Amino acid sequence: MLDHDPALTQDGTVPKVFKADCSSRLLLDQITDKWSVLILGSLCEKPLRFNEIRRRLDGITQKALTQSLRRLERSGILARRVIPSSQVAVEYSITPLGGTLEEPFKALYAWTLSHSEAVLQAQAAFDARTDDA
Repeated sequence: MLDHDPALTQDGTVPKVFKADCSSRLLLDQITDKWSVLILGSLCEKPLRFNEIRRRLDGITQKALTQSLRRLERSGILARRVIPSSQVAVEYSITPLGGTLEEPFKALYAWTLSHSEAVLQAQAAFDARTDDA
């Protein structure tokens, strides 16, 4: 049994990351929502136009994609480039800052692949217990 609460620091205070106004918590929320992770995963391969991203992400609405792209651009994780042509096109790419997320995201993706069966089994066991209650 633990002799201390792991959510507390050595001096017994709550770490800043657990506070609602922590800037790193806000950034974590921005980069780890489901669409941001999938957008960044798509753009790690190569720059893509808006509609290319939309076609890759089955189920995303135009509004959700626009909002996610704007948030990531505002945070310096993505760059937006207007391509002059007869019809205006916009291309998005990963910035050097955003590129630093590629390895952690690859690790997270690998974890989901290697543990998905265990998670499905845990969910089935949980559902069976709660159905009996």
